[in-house]
Amino acid sequence: MNCRVRGACWLAAGTMAAAGGCASVPPVDNPVLVRPKVYDQARSTDQPTGRPGCAGYDEVYERVLDALDDDFEIIPGSRYAREIRTYPHVAPGYEQFWKTGSPDPNERWLATFQPLRHFAIVRIDDADDGGYRVTVEVYKELELVGVPSLPLGGPAVFRSAPVADRTSDTLTTPATAERQWLPAGPAPHRDFAFEQKILKKVLRPGGIK
Repeated sequence: MNCRVRGACWLAAGTMAAAGGCASVPPVDNPVLVRPKVYDQARSTDQPTGRPGCAGYDEVYERVLDALDDDFEIIPGSRYAREIRTYPHVAPGYEQFWKTGSPDPNERWLATFQPLRHFAIVRIDDADDGGYRVTVEVYKELELVGVPSLPLGGPAVFRSAPVADRTSDTLTTPATAERQWLPAGPAPHRDFAFEQKILKKVLRPGGIK
């Protein structure tokens, strides 16, 4: 075990021990109700009663963008599509402790030894009692590493049989980038700790940072 991996192991062990000793914090509801500021809707008579209006929606939308761009790159799209998607982001392990990622120590531990990535989907829907309900889903994927096209082991070869050149084996990987990654973990293949991290940023006092 080299120094880099050994250091990551010690850091991971310390982090998981500290996390286990902390008091548990109640999770935030997902979807979460977000109530924007009260805006003057005197000029928006077509808005339903109790709805915060376009200005309120814009505030919630900006809150979501601000919470996401700390960890993800946003895919460009219409702000009124009520759905925000991000590009996949490779998860940093404990060897990259200065980079932000999943707050779950186990997920960070896995990312230290195997390639993982996350992407997020956020939906903004009207709430019946005013405001908006923000649903956050963070999915995780595991990279499909190339495997030898022919098995390295096999039955014995007699001296009279032709000998194949096995000095090199071709590594086969899927043709497209999408096929190189598979859903990671049990269904629904989501990182719930990461979702909680984003939800709390959306609800943080003072709004956008």
